[in-house]
Amino acid sequence: MPFSPTILHQDDDCVVADKPPGVIVHRGWANDEEDLMRAVRNVVGRHVHPLHRLDRGASGAVAFALHPDAARIVGAAFAEGRVEKHYLALTRGHPPEHGVVDHAIPNEPDGPRVSAVTNFARLGVAGRYALVKAVPRTGRLHQIRRHMKHLACPLIGDVRYGKGEHNRLFRDVHGLNRLALHATLLAFDHPTTGKRIVVRVPVSGAFRSCLATLGLLEAADAECARAI
Repeated sequence: MPFSPTILHQDDDCVVADKPPGVIVHRGWANDEEDLMRAVRNVVGRHVHPLHRLDRGASGAVAFALHPDAARIVGAAFAEGRVEKHYLALTRGHPPEHGVVDHAIPNEPDGPRVSAVTNFARLGVAGRYALVKAVPRTGRLHQIRRHMKHLACPLIGDVRYGKGEHNRLFRDVHGLNRLALHATLLAFDHPTTGKRIVVRVPVSGAFRSCLATLGLLEAADAECARAI
């Protein structure tokens, strides 16, 4: 049965949905039977235009335009770095308390390296693990995952850049069978009114339960509620 995503924001021009982990944003990026774009279209009853991507294993806020003009305007804002995106990630290892990763990475498989910048802040630690806020200033493929690995702090549940032994530990002990990455805030100017739209979505499901067990949930919820 097709899933029905939670709609976080909707108006005449755009819609923001909460993507569950394990679901692709657009079928063009894989040949899955279900994708977020079609599920959102079914909920709102209109054609939708994807504006950005979120990794299959990640969860959280994803924006769509409801007509071509809105897609052009908001799409340009994404391309020009005028959209604020905040993520929560659980890492193996402790990054510095705060900092900036300025490290070029490919923007497509086997492509050339291009400039990529991510701001980050460590929100809490639990043993060998840390809760990290990541704010990408560019929108490259797997940017947060690659940049945390660059700091020797790969994400839990990351089968490409992470550590299998830690992924298995979190599956077996904490019931976390997903990538520990959640898009908790999305903010952009409305394509018609210019008013700033700010959408927040707390961590949920197995990721939330895992953070609670680790004693990191209070920090995660506080970050989600914090003003930008």
